[in-house]
Amino acid sequence: MKKNTIFLLLVLVAFFANAQEIKWLSFEKAVELNKTVKKPMLIDIYTDWCGWCKRMDATTYKNQVIVNYINEHFYAVKLDGEQKEDIVYNDYAFKFQKNGRRGYNEFAATLLDGKLSYPTTVFLDKNEKLLDRVPGYLDAVIMEKVITFFGAEKYKTTSWENFIKDFKGTIK
Repeated sequence: MKKNTIFLLLVLVAFFANAQEIKWLSFEKAVELNKTVKKPMLIDIYTDWCGWCKRMDATTYKNQVIVNYINEHFYAVKLDGEQKEDIVYNDYAFKFQKNGRRGYNEFAATLLDGKLSYPTTVFLDKNEKLLDRVPGYLDAVIMEKVITFFGAEKYKTTSWENFIKDFKGTIK
């Protein structure tokens, strides 16, 4: 019994030691890296008070299939929609705007086309052009479809509807 317990503990330690996390970057760092190695960007727009954002962090963004795919195919950006620090992009400083009890960062509002909904996952192509916005909580099964559609550039050759008909994911 003691040997089984020790073996199980070793297996669990090895599993958690090998578990990777998403390599989250600031938007500015992703833009800098994109100058030398072109990759699309996945931008997770969240807020600290958003329960669904926290759930997505705890579940979807911990799934190893999702983690591995995002790390390989995207620059992953974590962006607080209410970030108070300026975000400088294309020589323009996007600022925090006070609004009611809270506020928002102009860059997040720009990416979200003024529809401040959290969480929202935004995809930019390799040239930093907006591909799409996917609002709401995405579980791992749905996220696998979405990141494959954009990461493998399937959007260039097929519609979303046709893509999901034929998609065979690894997450069940």
